[in-house]
Amino acid sequence: MDINSIIAKKRIVGPKSELDKDEIKYFVGKWMKGEIKDSQAAALMSYIYTNGLTEDEIIRFVIEVGNSGDVLDMSEISDNIVDKHSTGGVGDKVTLILLPVIAALGLPVAKISSRGLGISGGTIDKLASIPGFTPNISIQDMKDNVKNIGISIVSQDLNLAPAEGKLYKLRNEISCRDSIVLIAISLMSLKVATRKQ
Repeated sequence: MDINSIIAKKRIVGPKSELDKDEIKYFVGKWMKGEIKDSQAAALMSYIYTNGLTEDEIIRFVIEVGNSGDVLDMSEISDNIVDKHSTGGVGDKVTLILLPVIAALGLPVAKISSRGLGISGGTIDKLASIPGFTPNISIQDMKDNVKNIGISIVSQDLNLAPAEGKLYKLRNEISCRDSIVLIAISLMSLKVATRKQ
């Protein structure tokens, strides 16, 4: 198995293009180790953008990307940890208002946010502009915040789903930011990284 055969397989349209679990695991693992070039990953992402993924492929990607770093066990805090995903934007009004309200109602909130790649900035960029707010905390501090005050919003600089960060950046660099399947992988992989064990 090698990256070129995986790229060539995804270039095909139809059932023969479906990547199996081992191929996806190979791709994510080798890309994270730097053994697959970003240009090769970009080629694969472009074919995924054009030809899509099956439901099984999406699930396989979510699992591999979600497990590409540390996995946060929140089971000692609650069986129900709440999160939401932001699509960003200039105002980013929902996350900054909704999540504290949810926490105040007694539902614990654990959110991982990325820095923005566009001119509007991401949720973390906006929060980091508040004096005293520190988006880069340890996993233990994140868990302590959720346990003690009901909420923690942290930067993805933690080692939670680092492959998602690479995927997010590459997706934007190669004009694949509107790919529903790649967005789904990003969103769900972050949830896998913060799942109950």
